[in-house]
Amino acid sequence: MGVRQSIGRRLAPMVAERAPGVTSSFVREALQRAIHGVGPLPGAVAAAEAQLREQRGDVDRAVHEVIENHVRYAGAQGFITNIGGIATATVTIPANISGLAIIQARMVAGIAHLRGYDLADPRVRNAVLVTLLGEETIEAKLKKRTLPAPPMAIATAPAHDPGLDERVSSEVASELIARVAGKRLAATVSRRVPVVGGVVGAGTDGFVTWKVGRYADREFLRRRTS
Repeated sequence: MGVRQSIGRRLAPMVAERAPGVTSSFVREALQRAIHGVGPLPGAVAAAEAQLREQRGDVDRAVHEVIENHVRYAGAQGFITNIGGIATATVTIPANISGLAIIQARMVAGIAHLRGYDLADPRVRNAVLVTLLGEETIEAKLKKRTLPAPPMAIATAPAHDPGLDERVSSEVASELIARVAGKRLAATVSRRVPVVGGVVGAGTDGFVTWKVGRYADREFLRRRTS
């Protein structure tokens, strides 16, 4: 995964040309849709509360189900948006990035809600977006000081830092593009068999979503609610 992401970052400018709409504002829009719902997909709070009822009030089990459900969603959209290979890349690359952003943001937002965080709070929203970067990327950015703190610290900061909004959104947009670039490279190896691209996409998107979910599970510690 590390090698693929490294190559993906070098290919990211090419992918960005094919997905010009993937900007920091796009990331915020994806988060908005994840929280409030889009199409037949209910918002993060409604989905999380449904799992909490299903698990009879057991928060940790509800979190587990939220992760498992979104891993399946990510795998399905990863298959669909990568099955066509290079020929359909102009359409499917933006769709893949958009779908992955909404699914992962919805998952993390649902976990944060179940643990007692207010999704209307801009600090929590920034924390949700930062979590999408994944633990390894966040640790690297903390060492380079391109991020000020991990998700939990951002969510519980004494005050909201408006200057962090654009910074977080830009980092997440760049990371999503890099991931898709690396995945496209792997799929290109099997471009003569388009279905293989779908399998690669499903496996990669599902696995990354699982890792992000597990990190969110550890990072968003339960808060007491009044």
